[in-house]
Amino acid sequence: MSSIVKKINNWKIFRDLNEQELSWVLYDVGNSAYTMLACSLIPIWFKNIAIGDTVGKLTGDKATAYYSLAISITTILVALIGPIIGTIADHKDRRKVMFNTVVAVGVCLCILNGFINAWLPFLIIFVLTRLFYTSANTIYDSMLNDVTTEERADQVSSYGFAWGYIGSCIPFLIALIAYVMGPDMLGKISESLSKIIGFSVTAIWWALVTMPLLKNYKQKNYIVGEAGSVGAVFRKIFKTFGNIFRKDKKVLFFLIAFFLYIDGVGTIIDNCINIGTDLGLPTVGQVVFLLATQVVAWIGSLVFAKLSKKYDTVRLILVCIVGYFCVCLYALTLKSLLHFGILAFGVGCFQGSIQSLSRSYYAKIIPAENSSEYFGIYDIFSKGASFLGSALIAAVKLAGGTINVAVASLAVFFALGFVFLVIADKQPILHRKA
Repeated sequence: MSSIVKKINNWKIFRDLNEQELSWVLYDVGNSAYTMLACSLIPIWFKNIAIGDTVGKLTGDKATAYYSLAISITTILVALIGPIIGTIADHKDRRKVMFNTVVAVGVCLCILNGFINAWLPFLIIFVLTRLFYTSANTIYDSMLNDVTTEERADQVSSYGFAWGYIGSCIPFLIALIAYVMGPDMLGKISESLSKIIGFSVTAIWWALVTMPLLKNYKQKNYIVGEAGSVGAVFRKIFKTFGNIFRKDKKVLFFLIAFFLYIDGVGTIIDNCINIGTDLGLPTVGQVVFLLATQVVAWIGSLVFAKLSKKYDTVRLILVCIVGYFCVCLYALTLKSLLHFGILAFGVGCFQGSIQSLSRSYYAKIIPAENSSEYFGIYDIFSKGASFLGSALIAAVKLAGGTINVAVASLAVFFALGFVFLVIADKQPILHRKA
């Protein structure tokens, strides 16, 4: 495995990354495949299973409602356990062990999910898979302080998102071909078999590309001593929250800003298929544009990775926020698949960059030895954010508004996020790294 990493390191595009940084970037290549599957084919598979379930058949509306409820439950669970996992992982030699464990369980559950053909067990396994997947991401994000320096954090974080977008396309294309072409052109592959192929290929890809990080990662920043009892863990978390609210105004205002603008980002990502469906656009066309968005996001992330060498991180995040603000307003013109494609292109230009730069900026302003705990808190604001945006879209739709107006209304989150990020940038950093 080490020789493979060294060979990849010799590729021109990766020569400026050391072995630790490259191994960290490759994990994003692996885990992004599951994100892609969850945003596209899993909702379709679930609805088809639910509608065709002979034991507990659901209507289309109920299937959509239950799927949305499952995502909400996952969000709540992540918000509850993220800081706990992070606090424990911050102790010496714990981060790698916990990361290896949650990745292994997540991969196994992903494979299992493909073999389930009843809607309730399918949904339960889906929730558990997302839970372990998200827990792995919390620890993974906190590893950034261990694998690189503060000066290189923006570039390395951007590389992770950039190559994650391209890497996710490889297993997704296999899953998409099996689903779209299987019934007619690939020897009559059934939807049930295409589902097994999709989940299994995604899980295997996730596991294989994670191997370099499992082998090469070394925890450099940690807390000395045992994690202690459950009560001690909760006391530590409450103390950290208290310090953020009372003293660390930079982290506080950044988290508020992040919560607002990432709410808009997450809502657009989570509702991309619903937007096209409400407009009556063909599903296959939407999925193709979603795939094309990955390529655009790859290019966009690489561009911002280069820009991060010359420009301040906050300035670049502000550019991304303005870009998303314009995308929301453009939604008012949506009518055709071409318009949907232009919207997807706009999203792709800034999608990876706003997430990668936010991650690296946050890593710079928190204490390195407590990075897993702080990233657990970060995940509360990240994964819980799209709740407000989805609620706003639902409110606009229930009030009789169009999906165009609903998406355009998300612009308010980017406007407020812009203001709070400017405020955060003016605050001093309390946790300067040595």
